[in-house]
Parts: sequence; C-alpha cells; structure tokens
Amino acid sequence: MDVRQLRYFVAIVEQGSFSKAATFLHVAQPALSLHVRNMEADLGTALLFRAPRGVEPTKAGTILLRHARIILDQLTVAEEEIRGDQNDPEGEVRLGVPGTIGQILAVPLITATHLRYPKIKLRIAEAMSGFILEWMREERVDLAILYGRAEEHGIKTEPLLEEELQFFGPAAGLRDEPLPAPGTDLSFRDVTKLPLILPGKGHGLRELLNRHADAAHDELNTVIDVDSYSNIKALVEEGLGYSILPENAIAAEVAGNRLRSWTIAEPRIVRSIHLAHSASRPMTNAVAVVLALARETLRDLAHTGRWVGAQVKADE
Repeated sequence: MDVRQLRYFVAIVEQGSFSKAATFLHVAQPALSLHVRNMEADLGTALLFRAPRGVEPTKAGTILLRHARIILDQLTVAEEEIRGDQNDPEGEVRLGVPGTIGQILAVPLITATHLRYPKIKLRIAEAMSGFILEWMREERVDLAILYGRAEEHGIKTEPLLEEELQFFGPAAGLRDEPLPAPGTDLSFRDVTKLPLILPGKGHGLRELLNRHADAAHDELNTVIDVDSYSNIKALVEEGLGYSILPENAIAAEVAGNRLRSWTIAEPRIVRSIHLAHSASRPMTNAVAVVLALARETLRDLAHTGRWVGAQVKADE
C-alpha cells in the first residue's frame, strides 16, 4: 500500500460511497474501485461492504481506517516541519458542534479563521451532542464542542464555559397550573411535577436532567419526547407543556413575549461546554491553530454577552 491508496480509502469511508469520493478527490470512480481491490488482494481480506446507507468498512477496514488516519496526519505534521509553515498553516480542519452552539460560533470562528489563516479550510458540521461524540470516536472530525468530558473514549477535553438551564412555558400559561411571576425562582422538584417536553432518552440534555432527578429521588413528568430544540419551543408555544433549555436557546422567544422563563433553583442546573480533540492522533499545525482560535472565540462570545447565559469557567 502507498499513501495515495490510504488517502483514497479514507475518503471513500468518510464520503460513504465511491461516487461521492470520486467527486471529492477528482478521481475516476473505476480507478478508486481498482485501488480498493488491489488493497484487499494485498491484505487478503475485504475492507468495505455495501450497506443500506452506503459503503461501510468491515472489521479489517475499520482497523485500516484508524491507522491510515494516524499515518496521514503524521505525514502532514512531517511536511509542515520540513516546509517550516508554522506561521502559515494550511489544510482542512473538521469541527463538530451542537446545533445551538453552531448558530453562535460558526460565523465568528469561520470569519476569524479566514482572516488569520486563509490557507485553512474550516468545515463545521452540526448535529446533536451524542452524534458529535460518535464522530469524535470514529475520528470523522478533528475537533468538537461537547457537553461534558469524554476521556474514556480516547478524547482529550478541556472545560471552557458553563451555561445555566432555564425552565420556560407558553406566553399565555397553562390552565390549572399557577406559577410565580416569570423571572423568579422555581425549585427543581416543582419543575419535575409539571408536564415537560424534552429531548428523548440518550440525548445529553435529557441525561443531565435525569441525573438531577435521580439525585433528588424524583421523576421527570415527560409528556412528549422530541430531539429538536426548535420543535420543543414550537410545542411549548402551542401550550402542550413546559421545557428546560439553555437561556441562549430561548432568549429571542422570551424577548418577543412568545415564551416565559423561570430560573431553576435548589439546585441550579448547569452544563459545561468542553473543547475536544483526539488523544491518539498527531495534531497537525492547522488543527492546532484552529483549536486555539476556537478556544479564544468561545471565551470572547461569553465575555461580550453574545452567548447569552454562558460564563467562562471560574478556574479558567
């Protein structure tokens, strides 16, 4: 095998099909198929199989993928050192972020990257936090924003910010459920008894709330499970229940008098925002400078109030 074959193989797996990889690499599809067949013949085993969602690696292919990424990253690091381009890094950097954070972070981070490092191509992919953690495990992204630590998965994380969650309901309120004036405190125990519209089980926010409920020996009164924050807010506006989300996620609706919010007390519900990268793969110079720039941008968003409700960690 050679470096070109490794690059082709990684692209095929990441793109999920030979045709998409051929377009991405600007290589004829039959040539890619031939390279894979030659690799499989050399190794004496199948590396890919066709699945309903596209092409996926076999067990042997997964092993090759892991090593290929490390080899290609190490080669890039070596090239950077030889060329001495530490002051002018180039290459592609992939960042995974939760959707609500992507709305705040994407534009300022892409802008800053373009201005400072014009040779770097920053790709930002948004998804729910659970999917982003899976992308990091599979090394499909170089960097990620996560809610919580993930060292047990071979991922290095650093806490940067924390944001407090708020309880909110429809502007008109619900019948037979009198609540104190908006903006005042509600105990978490009182919140658990109200009809809640929350992300489904397995979602990071839902797991955080479940842990607090278990610690208080309470149970969440969840009436609707839906993983989309926008759908949660729409259902609450329709008067189908209440919910709990970060302040920034509901700030516009509260300001527009479409929702009302309360502070959760006894205890406060806070989640940490962590910046993550692989603990096993060599870090290219391009990834390193974007990591530093993402750290700087996240803190700046909190300091300037553009990320409503976020605070820089006290020990940072």
